[in-house]
Amino acid sequence: MSLDSLFKPFQLKSLHLANRFVMAPMTRSQSPDGVPSAAVAAYYRRRAEGRTGLIITEGTVVDRPSSANDARVPHFYGTAALNGWKQVVDQVHEAHGAIAPQLWHMGVVAPHKSGWLPPATFEGPSGLNKDGELTGKALTTKDVEDVVAAFAEAAAQAKKLGFDCLELHGAHGYLIDQFFWSLTNRRSDRFGGATLAERTRFAAEIVRAVRLAVGEDFVIILRLSQWKQGAYDFKLAASPTEMAAWLQPLADAGVDIFHCSQRRFWEPEFANSELNFAGWAKKLTGKATITVGSVGLSGDFIRGFQGESSTPQSIDSLIERFDRGEFDLVAIGRALLSDAGWISKLKSGDHKAMRGFKPEDLATLS
Repeated sequence: MSLDSLFKPFQLKSLHLANRFVMAPMTRSQSPDGVPSAAVAAYYRRRAEGRTGLIITEGTVVDRPSSANDARVPHFYGTAALNGWKQVVDQVHEAHGAIAPQLWHMGVVAPHKSGWLPPATFEGPSGLNKDGELTGKALTTKDVEDVVAAFAEAAAQAKKLGFDCLELHGAHGYLIDQFFWSLTNRRSDRFGGATLAERTRFAAEIVRAVRLAVGEDFVIILRLSQWKQGAYDFKLAASPTEMAAWLQPLADAGVDIFHCSQRRFWEPEFANSELNFAGWAKKLTGKATITVGSVGLSGDFIRGFQGESSTPQSIDSLIERFDRGEFDLVAIGRALLSDAGWISKLKSGDHKAMRGFKPEDLATLS
């Protein structure tokens, strides 16, 4: 099938992309003391040189004492870290690419396997982990205000540093997502509630604050998932009606693009419809969407990061869905980890040179 449509430019507000391919955010833990190095900048530059339309960085944490559980996850605060990100932006732009930081707060998570701990207790909506166990502290009203302010300040810095847009990490069981889940959010104030729509208020508050910080023309992407770690088949929204009640307040708050995380992009989100998560998000809100999930590779990303190798696969079904208008952009994860030139090779038809994904690639991440 023709790839031409996926290589058409994309424009939304101030964001101009050469094609529809996005590098998905993938944690690398290659920034000691939270500071991105010249090697990190070179890593992203190679993906820009490989014709990736938009690069979304690995998650980079906002200014809260326990926003990360890993000393090598990059910060998005402090002079040294922000200077490091400036190097990244400049390198990507020199290679004619576009880039967004993924702003992140992990919430209540397990300690890192290294044994490192942050200087403060992990924090979340109710102090509960993904299994409903009390392993952190519940955010006070003042804490919530400070978290919102930390996201807004990071957003302002992203624009100041020259990033082309930004993404908020609201997926996969981390802080923003923990507010969506009834198991981890048992608050009785306005950030809790019995319905998903009520539990969306925290995320909407962050989006509104970020919008004020960056202005109307700067694109805000929000990454969401129906699943979280350890509950891969669960759905926050079990029907289109519930999904609309979840997503519309976020769209109204200022989200421009929904980045809809799935294990496998080809799986329908609800019965009696072929639309995937990104397709339903676009249909319900009218906003642009990014689809993601095992694009171009056999096997899904969860098994990939658990040690399973994957080989290159046809993207014909992806093209069919894109040409039907189901989504606007396509995120690639493991394929771009293994092969910085994957998109260039796809465009040129050099399929034999395209690499699959092997877990040992994670040790090099060049």
